[in-house]
Amino acid sequence: MTLYSEETTDDDLDVDDLIARVSRALLTEVHLTPKPGLVDIRNSGAHQDMNLATFEKSIATIAPWMEKFYLMGFNTADLEAESVMVMLRPIGIACEAEMLLATESVNTHRGAIFAFGLLSAAVGRLKALGLPVEQNRLCDQVARFCRKLVANELAHNAAKNPSKGELQFLRYGLTGARGEAESGFKTVRTLALPVFKRVLADHNDMQLALLQTLLHLLAWNDDTNLVARGGLEGLYYVQSQAQKLLWEGGVLAPGGMTALQRLDDDLIARHLSPGGSADLLAVTSFLSTFPEGTLVVC
Repeated sequence: MTLYSEETTDDDLDVDDLIARVSRALLTEVHLTPKPGLVDIRNSGAHQDMNLATFEKSIATIAPWMEKFYLMGFNTADLEAESVMVMLRPIGIACEAEMLLATESVNTHRGAIFAFGLLSAAVGRLKALGLPVEQNRLCDQVARFCRKLVANELAHNAAKNPSKGELQFLRYGLTGARGEAESGFKTVRTLALPVFKRVLADHNDMQLALLQTLLHLLAWNDDTNLVARGGLEGLYYVQSQAQKLLWEGGVLAPGGMTALQRLDDDLIARHLSPGGSADLLAVTSFLSTFPEGTLVVC
């Protein structure tokens, strides 16, 4: 598996490089194996309608769209950040439509389009403003784009026919992808990236670092995909099993990889797929290619 985590400065970054980074991050995530309940090289996870080839086709389709998000971020840099979201949304809808056309109506990357569209727009905005393209600045820009998103779209949008996301917020207070973006990818910044960097530094093994990071995400991320499939019971089951594996050392312990495969088989049998955590892992992989940079309060 070819994985990419070389940090470069913003001077090295152009649109083609951005597209390549997004594509590489998404391919890294789907090829990473074994991933409990998720599509990977080993199997199709808890999915009947998609496989590795479906994901690869989807990635090839959506990655070029990142140029449009980038340009919108670049061309609106003189506007208030929170006003840009309404202009990004039509691009996301069009990108999603093309994804569904390529995958024969299978939703492979709706969450990833949301996350990486925002990040690509953030790259464009930083470039236009002449600011360094760094992890903290990217996350800060995403938070600014998404200011009051949860309040506007979940708390104040209890329609007669609420979406799954709205229902999960009303019933359980879960904010899902919107909340993560509004927080400037807090889970990635405070949990996933520190684990990834530590394991990579200690073991110099990208696969181990990513799998251990995924276990931490499974253990602590309130993944709304799991709630949609298995309710709170499904979410808590996955969290407890991941926490148990981490107490035993995770994939770094002897037999850790075999234990992760057993968890994969278990989640497949229970029809549980932590797609939200998979998206955050891809974001972690993407952000790891940039310097950490200046701490910005989101």
